[in-house]
Amino acid sequence: MSYERPESLERALALRAAPGAVLAGGTDLYALTARRELAGPVLDLTACAALRGIVCGPDGLRIGAATSWTAIAEARLPDACAGLQAAARLVGSRQIQNRGTIGGNLCNASPAADGAPPLLTLDAEVELASVRGARRLALSDFLRGPRETALAADELMTAVILPSAGLAGRGTFVKLGARAHLVISIAMAAVRLEVAGGRVSAAALSLGACGPVATRLPGIEAALAGRDALPEALAAAVTDAAVAEAVSPIDDIRADAAYRRRAAAEILRRALVAALEPSAAFRETAA
Repeated sequence: MSYERPESLERALALRAAPGAVLAGGTDLYALTARRELAGPVLDLTACAALRGIVCGPDGLRIGAATSWTAIAEARLPDACAGLQAAARLVGSRQIQNRGTIGGNLCNASPAADGAPPLLTLDAEVELASVRGARRLALSDFLRGPRETALAADELMTAVILPSAGLAGRGTFVKLGARAHLVISIAMAAVRLEVAGGRVSAAALSLGACGPVATRLPGIEAALAGRDALPEALAAAVTDAAVAEAVSPIDDIRADAAYRRRAAAEILRRALVAALEPSAAFRETAA
């Protein structure tokens, strides 16, 4: 097995043109190595400074794909990103947050990836690059299914882009697991709420671990527009039936589909109410 740890993006892209495994934070790749399931060359991106960091510009935020969850959690970001930062603090242990990266989380494409729901509420895009050039893709188009993305074999994810239009309002995040910490999600809800004149002017809602990929909820978002920004008014717009129609969960060892549907509606209501509380950016709860 060969191992390469380039310091420049150009060199990384040149190496990516050949088949092999990519190591960003290594939290998944190391497990494969321990089980001797990894074969072929390894491309380690941890020395590539161009893939790390958060930059604010006139068009929004650019988060390098190899930026750690700890760096995201501790950054000074708009209130709209509070849900993303809450998710960053709930990605495994502190050690995992120090190693794990936002790009690795998305490219791994787990239905239970904590980063996906809040990023969807921020209208996130991903930047993909190869020796052939670069392209941008909506995150909703990038995530195609469990462990399946639109990433070409010779491409690297280089950044996550948060357009300025999606950085208004306040974000929240609620994660439901079998216990409060260090757990794979049974269901997740992310909300970004914009309020003007005491009424909801815009809402972005997403659920994770309730289907093949995390998904936005446009029907419920539309139902929230114009409502009074009061807990009871927001909660009334999120019916169990509306959520059940929007998601397609599975039965697995963590929960059955029927439980996930009911739980998703409840945590979505909690996330909406939390978005009205300036001191409460996120909730974590146990089943």
